Amino acid sequence: MLQIKSLNTYYGDSHILHGVDLDIPGGKAIGLLGRNGMGKTTLIRSLLGYVPAKSGTVSWRSKNVTGSPPEKMARLGIGYVPEGRGIFPNLSVRENLLMSARPGPGGRRDWTYERVLDTFPRLKERLEHGGQQLSGGEQQMLSIGRALMTNPDLMILDEATEGLAPLIVQEIWRVVSKIRETGISTLIVDRNYRTVLSHTDSAVLLEKGKVVLQGESKALLDAPEALAKYLGV
Repeated sequence: MLQIKSLNTYYGDSHILHGVDLDIPGGKAIGLLGRNGMGKTTLIRSLLGYVPAKSGTVSWRSKNVTGSPPEKMARLGIGYVPEGRGIFPNLSVRENLLMSARPGPGGRRDWTYERVLDTFPRLKERLEHGGQQLSGGEQQMLSIGRALMTNPDLMILDEATEGLAPLIVQEIWRVVSKIRETGISTLIVDRNYRTVLSHTDSAVLLEKGKVVLQGESKALLDAPEALAKYLGV
């Protein structure tokens, strides 16, 4: 579905991504691992068009979309849950959801307003609350719900559980499992590598902007020494 080949990205004179390759097959969940500052968010922002890549290619369903703006990537069928949530604080929960509602590629409408509220009962109780009035966990639920309202083929979740209470973290992972069950591909970034590997088919590990380890998630879980080398755990 999504293929990245030999991607190089700079911030000014700083070379951040060094020839990164990443494949996301249809219907699969991929983990993106690495310590802070290793290039995970830069990779996401590069493939989505927020940061221009210096070289390399991004392909969507075998079509070269390198350098496409974020709004085009969204229309292709990519839902994005950014680090920091990115909800509209001056809009209500209802408005945040409805303003993003649209059919997915091919006219699919699997994720309706009602289905999102059924998935996140807490949001149903907060419909008229402004985004700024929500707790951190509620804001994260809203961010995920808003992305689902676009009926994407691929969901990208960047640190979806960061700073949340343990019970809310469990709820977020429950929803991630539910998303996988519906056949939506996922790219997941999270600091808890064990949980990421238990919710994905395969994973890629970045070190200083380079892919240093990749493979099936189950196999990586069985290689704690390799993970410890790059994740410092």
